[in-house]
Amino acid sequence: MNQTPDVLRYAAFTTTPDGGNPAGVVLDATRLDDARMQAIAADIGYAETVFITEATVDGDPRRNRVRYFSPIAEVPFCGHATIALAVALSGRDGAGTFVFETPVGPVVIETAGQVAAVTASFTSVEPRVAEFPDGVLSALLGLLGVDRDELHPGYPPMIAFAGNWHPILVFAERKTFDSFVFDPDPMRTLMDAQNWAGTVTTLYGMGPDEFDSRNLFPVGAITEDPATGSAAAAFGGYLRLLSLVEPPSRVVVRQGSHVGRPSRLTIDIPPHGGIIVHGEAVEIA
Repeated sequence: MNQTPDVLRYAAFTTTPDGGNPAGVVLDATRLDDARMQAIAADIGYAETVFITEATVDGDPRRNRVRYFSPIAEVPFCGHATIALAVALSGRDGAGTFVFETPVGPVVIETAGQVAAVTASFTSVEPRVAEFPDGVLSALLGLLGVDRDELHPGYPPMIAFAGNWHPILVFAERKTFDSFVFDPDPMRTLMDAQNWAGTVTTLYGMGPDEFDSRNLFPVGAITEDPATGSAAAAFGGYLRLLSLVEPPSRVVVRQGSHVGRPSRLTIDIPPHGGIIVHGEAVEIA
């Protein structure tokens, strides 16, 4: 039986409801089938909605099985919805440690603070990087209307994984980063052909440990994602695996200003293991 569940709405990686990335949160989806979850995500219209499909795993009430849906498809992992869910559960069950059993494996989340100001952090799965397949980088740059020599020479274009695969492009000049435009339909076609379930992640370095980011995510009425936790984790893995930082290190990513929802994502990069992404979330009235 597919009853209509209660849907909470949170903005993640922000301290104000009009910033960050909105996520739908369904705390009890145990009676929902795939079609119903997909329909709810489409109706909400946010980049992702997270569903708890099993509330107590192996007898542990703070261990939940979760799934993530965009308005058009299930996605393997979503960082901002993970942060939103952890903050929502902290409000209900108290701050501390949670474990989310996701389609990409278990993700550990730590929360701290009071109800009105909870900070959450998740530790990603082990990151990986890969080269672009032949011709794919040229196709992507063509869709953005930029040339290879407009990328920063110190940050090679790669595809990085820490739950989702994200192309990583770092621009040399602020003007190019701010001004590129793209047609959402061909971009979605390329992303689907390459099985990029996450965003196309573009960045500009404002310093050695601070970046501005635009994350392209054409789905429904959305073209750019205002805060992307899985991309932040993938970028942290990219920096470590390409020896562009000396772990342990911390990097701040600012995102969302190009779409009017500024956000801040803090990335801790340990010498080994998963990448840790920190952020706040607040309920949207």
